[in-house]
Amino acid sequence: MTAEPTVKQSEPSSGRKETRLSGRMGMASLVLSVLAFSAPIVSVSGYIPFTIIFAGQAAPVAFAVATVLLMIFAVGYIAMTRTLPTPGAFYAYITSGLGKAAGLGAAFLAVIAYLALLAGVYVFAGITATSLIASFGGPETPWWLWSLVSWAVVGVLGYFHVELSAKVLSLVMVLEVALVMIFNVATLARGGAEGLSLAPFSPAEFAKGDMPITMVFVVMVFIGFEATALYRDEVKAPDTTVPRSTYLAVIFIGVLYTLSCYALVSAYGSAAVDTATNEPATMFGNAIGHFVGPAFSQIAFVLIATSAIAALLSIHNVIARYVHNLGTDRALPSYLARVHPRHKSPHTASTTVSAVVAIGLIPFLLAGTDPSVLYGQFGGLGSTGILALMALVSLAVIAWFRRRRELRSKFTVWNVVVAPFIAFAAFSIIIVLVILHFELVVGGDAGQSLGLLLVLAGALVAGMAAAIYFRIARPEIYARLGTARGQTDEEFQDEIATSSAGQR
Repeated sequence: MTAEPTVKQSEPSSGRKETRLSGRMGMASLVLSVLAFSAPIVSVSGYIPFTIIFAGQAAPVAFAVATVLLMIFAVGYIAMTRTLPTPGAFYAYITSGLGKAAGLGAAFLAVIAYLALLAGVYVFAGITATSLIASFGGPETPWWLWSLVSWAVVGVLGYFHVELSAKVLSLVMVLEVALVMIFNVATLARGGAEGLSLAPFSPAEFAKGDMPITMVFVVMVFIGFEATALYRDEVKAPDTTVPRSTYLAVIFIGVLYTLSCYALVSAYGSAAVDTATNEPATMFGNAIGHFVGPAFSQIAFVLIATSAIAALLSIHNVIARYVHNLGTDRALPSYLARVHPRHKSPHTASTTVSAVVAIGLIPFLLAGTDPSVLYGQFGGLGSTGILALMALVSLAVIAWFRRRRELRSKFTVWNVVVAPFIAFAAFSIIIVLVILHFELVVGGDAGQSLGLLLVLAGALVAGMAAAIYFRIARPEIYARLGTARGQTDEEFQDEIATSSAGQR
């Protein structure tokens, strides 16, 4: 069944609870908001050294290949956004292409995966803040204290309209990107350690490295750009803003990381791999201190801390909108669909997300779990779940357009068959590689953490089981799954009263 296009509602009358978000974000704000998800300076200082370990000096090729792959994925993804004008993203698209059971399973999987990422970054934010204070000669403080501070800041900002979050994220992103570009320009202008070379862009050199594992790490740093579709109701001219922002986000991330990887390799020359292997945590800080100035090492450290908070806010907003959409469709309690009458934000969904992530972290805190272990496990688990969603949505694109010939005629075969199939095949291979080498993604010994994957499988199965229940016992809810129709409570009750018992 086609997801019906929604129309923004007027202000509800007294006593009616609005469930449709609204806003006027522009393309720049949207791109910077989702860019914060990937935390550029954290990726440059943290993920790129690991990429160099596995790919060698040809690591920049990996980012270029990943950019092409994600652009191919975006082709089918954007085709869905043009034909399904709802803010459901993965939830709506997989529902429309693969059925309501798969769609609700995907929605539950998305919530759990993004929650895992959120929890992991809260731990990372606490660790980073503690290290930052110590680097300035301050006292030793517990990591959870700064995680709590970050939690409070994100909870407050998430309560208000998304445009406030966008302003904060835009400021932080501009500072991050500016610092990274200062490093790139200064390093390349000085010729790096041994002069500039095109060897880091050699496919032959790239083939000598561990390509499969390299691509796993590289693709993970792009995660977040897909959230553009979730903000459909909160941007100006969504039919153009969302597609353009999605493509721009992929291109921007791809170019920035490819260039930054090349600059970091050039900064160390033939010693790049050894440095990445032995000193990954300080590789970027030492390089920017040498090529730009000693003070910039400390500035980079400060921006890593602020980048973590920005990433938290970006991820939090994504989860809040998934929960809001599920509440709108009554797959979760309807109060989660409420929109603040003044701030026009999903305030109940936002506060619920804050509460859930805090409750989820408390047992680990009480058990005294090593925070670095927690960060790796939560981050790897969340990233794996989102990669699975990307594979599913690529398959959904093919299935959706195969059934809807009247829509298929508006696109080329490349848009609705070839590109989605390439993306599905690529992400499926990456997921298999993640499972085979899960210890590299989450840390620990081989096979030690494979049980974590049961969390993702459980979320998927739980969502599918809930959809089957709705089909049998609550057909009026089953019929709405994946639509995010944004009705008021009274309108929904009226629909139930007039729906036929056999509606599907």
